Amino acid sequence: MKKFLTIFISALLILIPFSGCKEKDAGVIKLNEVTHSVFYAPLYLAIENGYFKDENLTIELTNGGGADNSMTAVLSGSADIGLMGPETVIYVYNQGKADYPKVFGQLTQKDGSFLVSKTPEPDFKWTDLAGKEILAGRKGGVPAMTFEYILNELGMKNGVDFNLNFDVQFNNMTSAFLGGTADYCTVFEPTASEYQASGKWHVVASVGEQGGEIPYTSFIALGSYIKNNSEKLKSFLKALKKAHEFMATHTEYEVAEAIVKQFPATSITSIETSLKSYKAIDAWKKDLKATEASFTRLQNIMSNAGELSNKVPFDKIVDNTLASEVFG
Repeated sequence: MKKFLTIFISALLILIPFSGCKEKDAGVIKLNEVTHSVFYAPLYLAIENGYFKDENLTIELTNGGGADNSMTAVLSGSADIGLMGPETVIYVYNQGKADYPKVFGQLTQKDGSFLVSKTPEPDFKWTDLAGKEILAGRKGGVPAMTFEYILNELGMKNGVDFNLNFDVQFNNMTSAFLGGTADYCTVFEPTASEYQASGKWHVVASVGEQGGEIPYTSFIALGSYIKNNSEKLKSFLKALKKAHEFMATHTEYEVAEAIVKQFPATSITSIETSLKSYKAIDAWKKDLKATEASFTRLQNIMSNAGELSNKVPFDKIVDNTLASEVFG
């Protein structure tokens, strides 16, 4: 990831001066999400319930299929906002880019993945992973680093007590696992529940429940974009606030009904199950304000994985100004 961003940023320094400066539609926000999951339910609820429309915003949503791709979209200008792990911001900051991305809102505060096995394991313990191969995501990404950190805290080391397979791209992990690669795999909802219901695998543990609080997925934009579009981004956050208020006063089934169009191949019941799973681990950051303590923990996790060259001051990469104005 670090090598990729170094090369990409160098290319941008050449290309950006030649890019067009066409005036953008004032109400359009191009948002690139790292993946499409019930984990991001507040975002989809704001779309489907018309909360963005109420704020005179139109969201153009695209799926990056990985944090590296989502960050590329933000850096290149093909996306105004990226919804991804904030480790990407730290990587870019450490490359010395003048106009670097910042976190202006935190959507999730727990790892949203679930560990699945090909066989039922009702008495699963994390130490059962000894001697096993696990598909846990891209090297340098928060999913893989968090997973490794969890096992390290239990006294287990990658390459010694277990093996993390970093070779499979995020979008291909499910098919690779079902095709015979690895003993375990980490999967997001609704795929985790859907495939368990069809008998393709068995959910044995919540990674987020074991891993604790971390700034897992955040809304990220270039510093210049945040500065020049503060009112637009406040409206964006206001729509998300309405979504959180809806979720606090309605059942998971009602939320599932509202966002089912975002998951046309998934049943309302499966979405409801996914929402309950995420609610049980307190997955969502309800005020969208990132905390210094959680970012310190993230950087400790990155250091543990050998992916952090220099720790970054919290106030350099996080701007809570707009979230504080909207959420108080």
